[in-house]
Amino acid sequence: MNTELNSIGIKKKPSDTKVVVAMSGGVDSSTVAGIMKKEGYKIIGITLKLYDDGKEVAASKQCCSGQDIMDAKRVAHKLNIEHKILYYQDKFKQGVIDNFIESYLKGETPIPCVQCNQTVKFKDLFEVSKDLNADALITGHYVKSVTTSETTNMYRAVDENRDQSYFLFNTSREQLNYLRFPLGGMLKKETREIAKKLDLNVADKPDSQDICFVPNGNYSSVIEKFRPDSFKKGNIKNFEGKILGVHDGIVNFTIGQRRGIKIADKEPLYVIKIDPDKNEIIVGPKDMLGKKIISLKNLNLLTDKKDFQKNIFVKVRSTGKLLEAKIDLKEQNSAKVNLIVPEDGISPGQACVFYNKDQFGHKVLGGGWIKE
Repeated sequence: MNTELNSIGIKKKPSDTKVVVAMSGGVDSSTVAGIMKKEGYKIIGITLKLYDDGKEVAASKQCCSGQDIMDAKRVAHKLNIEHKILYYQDKFKQGVIDNFIESYLKGETPIPCVQCNQTVKFKDLFEVSKDLNADALITGHYVKSVTTSETTNMYRAVDENRDQSYFLFNTSREQLNYLRFPLGGMLKKETREIAKKLDLNVADKPDSQDICFVPNGNYSSVIEKFRPDSFKKGNIKNFEGKILGVHDGIVNFTIGQRRGIKIADKEPLYVIKIDPDKNEIIVGPKDMLGKKIISLKNLNLLTDKKDFQKNIFVKVRSTGKLLEAKIDLKEQNSAKVNLIVPEDGISPGQACVFYNKDQFGHKVLGGGWIKE
């Protein structure tokens, strides 16, 4: 007897479909678990313990803290589903925190959430889910997944203010075919309404805003904790090479920054370039920030190269808008991006994510890391 596709695009009845739900303890992943339970799926909830948080961290608006693990346990108990906690502190330290610190020391602006998704969340959790013989790994990310002919593609979420596709560009094709994102077609307020109807304890919980291991957004304190030797004084110069002042460490600066430079000039100065080799910060007026050509390294493509023969859209920061561009794919997994209109504040270490538009919305084609 032929079984129709269930709500997550698998040819099984929900009651015969085993899914792992990644439960962070927030409203989004908890609601996803509730939706899956209501639809009759066999669920295992998994929560990751990613770092050893001190008291000052546990109370802040961060994901994966001690309070979140308790909240995830309560939700699992309320929904009467199996729940496991995986202790990944060492993996997280090596794959995410160390990478974050090294990136800042190279004068880059890293995105630890991409590294976290790429390593512990989707690589390790993916393998655990497969070992449990689950049919799919479900998360509360706001991205749309569309499955046709057993291939799943990723799209920007319907709620563009919540869209998290930028953070997931490095997902592999194999992972994408196994992942499902039920919230991609919903608005955030609808998610909270569902959580209230399911009487979940996290229905009114505020969203996590900070990077989980960065208390109160103070990233330099994390670098100071792990690498106190990083804060070396150096020169702040203009593009003519004139010394304008002294800085306390390049890790305190990002491209496009205006505040905290502490130099008076006839017009506002912005960080235009960070030179880790010379331990220098180069500053200039705002009109020097605009860039049209970006070099990328370590590409991850989720589609074949014919999609790149026309103009596509790119995002160069998580909160940025879609920018029209031409992509020139090069050898050795690199690319050159030509923006049609210059963009300010593009920083090495950030991602450049590719999109094109079809009948389902803006499809993620992949992306790469900004080199220069």
